[in-house]
Amino acid sequence: MGSLAGRTALVTGGSRGIGRGVAERLAREGALVAVHYGSNREAAEQVVKGIRADGGRAFAIGAELGVPGDAQALWAAFDAALAEHGEGATGLDILVNNAGIGAHGRIHEVTEADYDRVFAVNVKAPFFIVRQGLDRLRDGGRIINISSGATRIAFPAITAYSMTKGALDILTLTLAQDLGPRGITVNSVSPGIVATDINPWLADPDAHAEAAAYSVFGRVGRPSDIADVVAFVASDDARWITGQTLDATGGSSLGV
Repeated sequence: MGSLAGRTALVTGGSRGIGRGVAERLAREGALVAVHYGSNREAAEQVVKGIRADGGRAFAIGAELGVPGDAQALWAAFDAALAEHGEGATGLDILVNNAGIGAHGRIHEVTEADYDRVFAVNVKAPFFIVRQGLDRLRDGGRIINISSGATRIAFPAITAYSMTKGALDILTLTLAQDLGPRGITVNSVSPGIVATDINPWLADPDAHAEAAAYSVFGRVGRPSDIADVVAFVASDDARWITGQTLDATGGSSLGV
């Protein structure tokens, strides 16, 4: 029996990278995990297959984020899949807003379309996912937003992306105040540079070495590094922590 046995979790963007690591980790702790994907159903099904092979419980749901009606579509897919695969489970205990996209370019290089797109996926979607999910989220539940160390460390080449994560941190703070009476905790987890397919540039040895040098540990993060922090925040051990941003950057740029 893991620390999350009997609970149901939804991880957006759970088919790859950090989201996949989080989905797998929560499942190992006993949660029934809804693995959300935007377009790659095969990848999400592979995650589910792996979780089940390890003795866990999971199902995949698809919904494109950043488009009109995205939150409504996601919850409709969740409700239908939970009824089919939930083994009698209802409602939700843990919501992990992980799905997000990048927006590269300094301020003079970012187009209005780029800006609108990254805010639609990274800010608007989680806002309305929460808004429309509150009647499903049980008292004593958890909302965990995946932010970024870029809210603490200036990276001019990803200004618009960094702004979206700053907005997510404010959502965390205000929701924590709003939902506290229901015993729901709301926290952000902020990764640093993590080796996932969203960072293909890490394949270059020189770029990898430069990225590793940000951390006091001298290495690039792994999805499991972030997933372990999320699992802690989702557990009863974190019941007295809310409205916080947990820095999971491996001590990046502490001496700067």
